[in-house]
Amino acid sequence: MNPSLLQSLIEVAALFLKLGMTGFGGPAAHIAMMHDETVRRRGWLSDQEFLDLVGATNLIPGPNSTEMAIHLGFRRAGWPGLMVGGLCFVLPAMLIVTALAWVYVRFGATPQAAWLLYGVKPVIMAIIVQALWNLGRMAVKGPLTAVVGTAVLVLYLLGVNEIGLLFAGGLVVMIGANVRRSRNPIAGLFPVLPFTGWNMVASSAAMMTAFSLPLLFLTFLKIGAVLYGGGYVLLAFLRADFVVRFGWLTDPQLMDAVAVGQVTPGPLFTTATFIGFILGGMPGALIATLGIFLPGFLFVAISNPLVPRMRESVWVGGLLDGVNTASLGLMAAVSWQLGRASLADPLTILIAVIALALLIRFRINSTWLIAGGALLGLLTAALR
Repeated sequence: MNPSLLQSLIEVAALFLKLGMTGFGGPAAHIAMMHDETVRRRGWLSDQEFLDLVGATNLIPGPNSTEMAIHLGFRRAGWPGLMVGGLCFVLPAMLIVTALAWVYVRFGATPQAAWLLYGVKPVIMAIIVQALWNLGRMAVKGPLTAVVGTAVLVLYLLGVNEIGLLFAGGLVVMIGANVRRSRNPIAGLFPVLPFTGWNMVASSAAMMTAFSLPLLFLTFLKIGAVLYGGGYVLLAFLRADFVVRFGWLTDPQLMDAVAVGQVTPGPLFTTATFIGFILGGMPGALIATLGIFLPGFLFVAISNPLVPRMRESVWVGGLLDGVNTASLGLMAAVSWQLGRASLADPLTILIAVIALALLIRFRINSTWLIAGGALLGLLTAALR
């Protein structure tokens, strides 16, 4: 293997193993941490290139932050980096969730992590705010994108579907920015066609209630191939299949599975690992994890080479600008909702302010800030 490629693969593996072990807070926080590490600290790509990748992940189904890890691994180390980046980001969470599932099956309960999240969540909010500021300065390119981003934020908080807002924002900016251009809109749209074709992929398993590993795999493969919208939509898919359709889980078991995915670092989609373990042991955990994440690897492999071509097309570039702005609007709205729950008292507000100041003034690595927040949470629990 080429020594430079090997060095790049080691860098990709080390970074995404670290992010997989410290990435609390969901996709918005994960993407903020990736921006800090790959753009600000390592200079692997520019702000605009990073934004374009965020937009591309929002155009395809699957776990956004995992797909960003796959994209960034590809950018740094080619096809081997694509695999290493995604696997290293998922692996720590999968192992942690598997351990918690073993405890759950053996003892009928999951360990409490409230003390940890008490100190970590305010730090996550500070990281997200910094990323929103840095990316927002690049994404907002004029009055039109500013209006679209603000409208998406407000409409999402009013309950409008996030998928509709994402694509509506992209279309508004694309049309608004190019309405007077003479280019053929049909010819300019061709790079995006592979996305729309693949979005229709779904596996249809036979109706049955008896548990089987192949059906478990096909069900999670279907979910990974068609799911937009993040954790709340994932919960709806899981309940429809595993509680209502198959009867393999009860509602309390499903909520325990989702809770484990939320309190552990890494992608929320490792909820599939938990469900697979309690249904089929270690083989079930591996099969479920493979099923739900495999489509993301395939979608990124197909779409990554098209991202530069998307940027070169005036029409698709406008669509990407709109999706980028809408994505940040959604990220800001979700951050507002998370902030209301995370900044619950004067101490958590103080932690967030101090973390933000350290990020801006001293550029402290976000991993150390998260570790510090966890320690403060532990000390707070010990003193109460």
